[in-house]
Amino acid sequence: MTGAKRIGLEVAGWALLVIGIVAIPLPGPGLLGVFAGLLLLSQQYDWAEKRVEPVKMKALLGAAQGVESWPKIILSVVAALLLAGAGVFWIVGPEQPSWWPLPDLLWLPGGIWTGITQIASAIFALGFIVYSYRRYHGNDEEIQELKDRVEALSQKD
Repeated sequence: MTGAKRIGLEVAGWALLVIGIVAIPLPGPGLLGVFAGLLLLSQQYDWAEKRVEPVKMKALLGAAQGVESWPKIILSVVAALLLAGAGVFWIVGPEQPSWWPLPDLLWLPGGIWTGITQIASAIFALGFIVYSYRRYHGNDEEIQELKDRVEALSQKD
């Protein structure tokens, strides 16, 4: 790997990691930023690589289990659509209702950028549902392989 590419990946990895950590308590994909940062840093650091594989396997297993049945699929799609709807609501930013008991500052905090991250998260979720369905729905062998890998990784620690 060239020096410039290595430095670029490292800077991007650390930036994503820090932004992801900062974004965790905020609405939006904070954990995805943390994971993306660790994924980039895993190319340079063993400590990051050790943390990426178990998270990746557990995420894939969760994705596989999330498309095991139609009720789970429908619930996941409805949740993603509700998240997108909340994002649109945040962007439109209606006036604070008279019944709102908290200070004005706490009515739809974050403004348009919170709405944008909610919509982006919903799009990502819908894409991941489609990916998971195509890859894992009805594929019991691959799901069992994921379970075995997660179990092996948890025993390794």
